[in-house]
Amino acid sequence: MTKALIFFSILFSTYFSSITNNHLSFLPENNALKNLKKNHNISVGNSDKEIDLGEEIVYVVKYLFIPIGEIKLKVTSFSQTDSLYSAIAFIDSYSGLPFVDLHQIYETKFNKNQIPTFFKGTIIGKDTTYTTYNFDYRKRKIHIIKGSKTKNEIWTDSTASLDKEYLDGLSLFYFARMRTGHKGFYDTPVFINEKPERTTFNCYDNSEKISISSVDYPIDCVYLEGETEFKGIFGLTGAFEGWFSNDKHAVPIYAKLKVIIGNVTVELKNWKKSEWQPPHFKK
Repeated sequence: MTKALIFFSILFSTYFSSITNNHLSFLPENNALKNLKKNHNISVGNSDKEIDLGEEIVYVVKYLFIPIGEIKLKVTSFSQTDSLYSAIAFIDSYSGLPFVDLHQIYETKFNKNQIPTFFKGTIIGKDTTYTTYNFDYRKRKIHIIKGSKTKNEIWTDSTASLDKEYLDGLSLFYFARMRTGHKGFYDTPVFINEKPERTTFNCYDNSEKISISSVDYPIDCVYLEGETEFKGIFGLTGAFEGWFSNDKHAVPIYAKLKVIIGNVTVELKNWKKSEWQPPHFKK
C-alpha cells in the first residue's frame, strides 16, 4: 500500500541451531483448523515485555543527516471485551521539502500476541484515499476495502484467503518490539499491499550502547536486524536495523533503514510514557 517514511514495523546455520519457535493460539479451536494452527501460526512474544496503554512515542526521520519528517505512534486503547489493543501511527514529512510530501495515518487492532483483526491505512492529499483489512479468523477470510474518502467512492470490495496468521504493516512493529532482547529468528507472514508477503528478522540478547540527541547519556539497548521482500507501509524496501531499550518496554531508540528514497535513520525524539526513562548503559 504506498510509499512513505519508514520505521523498524523490522541466518546462518550455527545461529539457526540455537533458536526456538513457540506457537500462539488465536485461531478458533476446532478440528478443521487444528492443522492450520499447528503449522502456520506465528511465534508468541516474550513474557517479560509489556505494551503500555497510552504510550506515545515520536521519532525524527533523517535523510543524509537532514531531518525530513516525523513518526508518532500511540497505543490508544485496550478492550477488555475482546482483549484487543488499538494503535495508530501518524507519518508526516516536514513542509518545504523538494523531494517528499507525505502525510499518512495507519491504524491497527491486535491481540496480546500482536496478531491483528483490523488494519486501516489513510493517505492524506487532495484525494484522500484509504484501505482497510478485516481479518476474520472464523471464516478464514480477509475483507479488503479500498476507496476515496474525498470522493466517497469504493474502488475495491473483495476478500482474500486467511490461511494462516498474518501481521499487518503496523502490528509488525509491535510484534518485533515484544521479541527483542532474546536471541531468536522470525520468519513472519505479513498481509500488505493486498497480498501475502514475508518479513524476516533476527533478535539478539547482547547489550549495546546507543547515543541520541534527545537523551544526555548512553542508552542500554538490544539489537534487531531484518529484511522485507516488499514495499512496507512506511516505504521500507529491504534491510533494516533497530536498537531497542533493554528493558520490559522495548522502546525503539534508533534505526537504520533502506527506503524508497535511499537510506534513512529514525531516532527517538520525545515520549509520553508512564514512569519510563531510557535505561542507562552501565557496562
